[in-house]
Amino acid sequence: MTGVTGALGGRVAARLAAAGHAPIRLLVRDASRAPRVPDAEIVEHPGGYSDGRGLVAALQGVHTLYLVSAAEAEDRLQQHVTAVDAAAAAGVQRIVYTSFVGARPDAVFTLVRQHWATEQRIAGTGIRHTFLRHNMYADFVPFFATPEDGRAVIAAPAGKGRTGFVSRDDLADVAVAVLLRDDDELDGQALDVTGPEALTMAEAAAVLTEVTGRPVEYRDQTVEEAWATRRPSGHPDWEIEGWVTSYLAIAAGELATVTDVVPRLTGHPALTVAEHLRRHPEDWAHLRS
Repeated sequence: MTGVTGALGGRVAARLAAAGHAPIRLLVRDASRAPRVPDAEIVEHPGGYSDGRGLVAALQGVHTLYLVSAAEAEDRLQQHVTAVDAAAAAGVQRIVYTSFVGARPDAVFTLVRQHWATEQRIAGTGIRHTFLRHNMYADFVPFFATPEDGRAVIAAPAGKGRTGFVSRDDLADVAVAVLLRDDDELDGQALDVTGPEALTMAEAAAVLTEVTGRPVEYRDQTVEEAWATRRPSGHPDWEIEGWVTSYLAIAAGELATVTDVVPRLTGHPALTVAEHLRRHPEDWAHLRS
């Protein structure tokens, strides 16, 4: 397993352990940050996905690799390519990769194109694989909002487009269900993993208002306004472009996908945004002040 120090990978590791699955090998940059998972083997790999030679050694004897996509970076795709090639060289027999809905080479959301290219690299190895194409996290909805004069505002160029926001709790449950499958039914599949409903940004703002008790409104922006309000962050243009195009993808309808993958694979309904936020008040703590 990779990505286990993050919110999603950590959930998956804990759930696998709770299900009594063993052995689990956790690949981490810093062993002191590894989650405390009973009976897990912790392998420290400081070089991350960029260190192909180190990854080949770390993946020796691994049957199934849960490959969590790398943090956003200018060289993210090259990191993925290095990791996939290392898995192939190490003899990994199966890869479960965390991708994104609408993965294709001409996706509006620029970072999604990297997911498509990564999927192509994995498929090209001939290794058994399943792609978990996640929709946008329900966890992120509160962080779209910026406190402003006693209220909060989601300002973005998303128009009236909809998003099938999905809880990372459900994404973790789906990952565990897929990882524990011992058949080839899911081989070669790309599963769109979504919440049970598709919300506009205005509707997401209304949900935030209801759950947090703080007035939240959606303010539609032009592309130019979106860039102008995000440039002062100091982040590089490639990253700002990713932020802006994620909203443009919503406006274009590319994130409106809603599927039954969560209930079909886990046996329980997917959480709505409101249900997720009530379960995780820490996600909107910044809106309380």
